[in-house]
Amino acid sequence: MKQLFISNLPPATSEDSLRAMLSEYGTVRSMKLVRDIFSGQCKGFAVVGMEGHEAKEVINQLDGKEVDGRLLKVKYELKDGRRRRR
Repeated sequence: MKQLFISNLPPATSEDSLRAMLSEYGTVRSMKLVRDIFSGQCKGFAVVGMEGHEAKEVINQLDGKEVDGRLLKVKYELKDGRRRRR
């Protein structure tokens, strides 16, 4: 399983809306959508687990895609917390 780091998400993003967007490319195995503790709104990023070939397709299709006026950034999350494009 690969971990994806998805950033520049709109504040109104929910787990359900993110899962719906990603499920077009495969099965979401895990998800952590980071929220503001006071407002409950998305802080703009999430870490998502998907199978390798599915994760690669998400990067190919969604990196740079506009969602609610924001350009998504999708990268692999490395084990040491760094991120890489492919």
